[in-house]
Amino acid sequence: MSSHDRKDNRKPDKPTPPEPDEQRRTRKSHESENQDEALEETFPASDPVSPFIPAKLPK
Repeated sequence: MSSHDRKDNRKPDKPTPPEPDEQRRTRKSHESENQDEALEETFPASDPVSPFIPAKLPK
């Protein structure tokens, strides 16, 4: 994984060694748990969806 943004023109001083498989699995699992938690907080399934009811035209 890169340690700088795509638009960052600065080249790293030295290439980073490949991430060990166990460390990568742990990191990915943590990222996945964070994503799931954020989705649950943002879009809870218990929130009802209100139907669209157009406003009445003034007479």
